Amino acid sequence: MIKKVTFFGFSEAKPGERVFKDAFETAKLLAEEDYVILNGGGPGIMKASSLGAKEAGGRTIGVSFYPAGATHFEGRDLSNPLDEEIKCPNYVERTLKLIELGDVYVIFSGGTGTISEFGMAWGLARIYFGSHKPLILFGSFWHEITEAMGKNMPLRPEALRVYKIVTKPQEVLEAIQDFDQERMPPRGQDK
Repeated sequence: MIKKVTFFGFSEAKPGERVFKDAFETAKLLAEEDYVILNGGGPGIMKASSLGAKEAGGRTIGVSFYPAGATHFEGRDLSNPLDEEIKCPNYVERTLKLIELGDVYVIFSGGTGTISEFGMAWGLARIYFGSHKPLILFGSFWHEITEAMGKNMPLRPEALRVYKIVTKPQEVLEAIQDFDQERMPPRGQDK
């Protein structure tokens, strides 16, 4: 059963921007349904997801690291309200921990960091297809991206079956519920 939802997305998203509002509303809706919200502890989508969860009285976990000399990394945002912080020594381990702890990943628009998180989560979902952790890609632009990848890269069929594309917070909840249903064994059978 899916219980923990990892949010990935643009660290420079600001309050008032559509993507920030979507992440906030999505996390709020999921927290109302008792899902735990995970993020990288930074600003932007990470902060929006924590604020949304807290608005609903939900629980947040941040997986952060404090980079020395990484001048183009946002790091921990102390205004991102976390119930628990897990500190990692570097970006790669932080990403792996967010992937390990989450049961599903909601991926919003973002930059190179989001692309790397998406790539790692997508690759692992394809490798472990059948017992994989699913991805929910938030935004209609994902259709164009995934279609271009499918057209220009040798993707295996299962790689196209590990994600759903949505455009509304309610659709995220529905996608999670669908993924849970797909993973449940038929009545009278155990996995």
